[in-house]
Amino acid sequence: MLLNELRDYNASLLQTSLFQDHCPNGVQVEGRADVRRIATGVTASQQVLDSAIEWGADAILVHHGYFWRNEDATIVGIKKRRIARLLRNDVSLLTYHLPLDAHPELGNNAQLGKLLGLVAQGRFGEQNIAWLGSLEQVQTLAQFTRQVAHALNRTPQVIGDAAKILQKVAWCSGGAQGYFEAAIAQGADAYITGEISEQNFHLAQESGVAFIAAGHHATERLGIQALGEHLAKRFDLEHCFFDQPNPV
Repeated sequence: MLLNELRDYNASLLQTSLFQDHCPNGVQVEGRADVRRIATGVTASQQVLDSAIEWGADAILVHHGYFWRNEDATIVGIKKRRIARLLRNDVSLLTYHLPLDAHPELGNNAQLGKLLGLVAQGRFGEQNIAWLGSLEQVQTLAQFTRQVAHALNRTPQVIGDAAKILQKVAWCSGGAQGYFEAAIAQGADAYITGEISEQNFHLAQESGVAFIAAGHHATERLGIQALGEHLAKRFDLEHCFFDQPNPV
């Protein structure tokens, strides 16, 4: 397919025009017009770019790209080396940030809820990006923590009473610790996100609502893979996900 067709299809699928984001969504670096092999990754790091280009990707799709709001606009140093690698090899970079978090089927939160056995019941937060739901089976916080660790292959940081019974769970992938108070207001028994901030400890202690920090990277590996698999199937493209383990 043509790069412009891929760009336009993703814009429609993910409804990118509806989001006020912190970075440009869509084509950030333009490469060759014809796209047959797509690579996906969480972040457009040098390692992900190098691996995808060595594999023969025509386009690389990521959740975390470049040109963030308030970022230095000069293309020097690390950013220059990354973009130069793309341009030398005529490979496109496409980025989908909040639209990929929010998509009801392919998004990070939809995929995370599915992986953890959560039944979605509503949305909240800025642009309805955070989710609220219930467990398929009532569990203690300790039991659910083990489930999260197994599903994401990492040990989460948990603040809360291990014996607490969980019924309602709120979640939002990545660095969404700022939605914790909103999750408490929604009546959640626990909140899952990627990162934790100092104040989240006190809110968890005083509210009795458990806070689970399961990793920014770990909670955002799912959506970009789902998008890549969807595109490969729909347009008969080759797809490969390149993961760079990240403890954060």
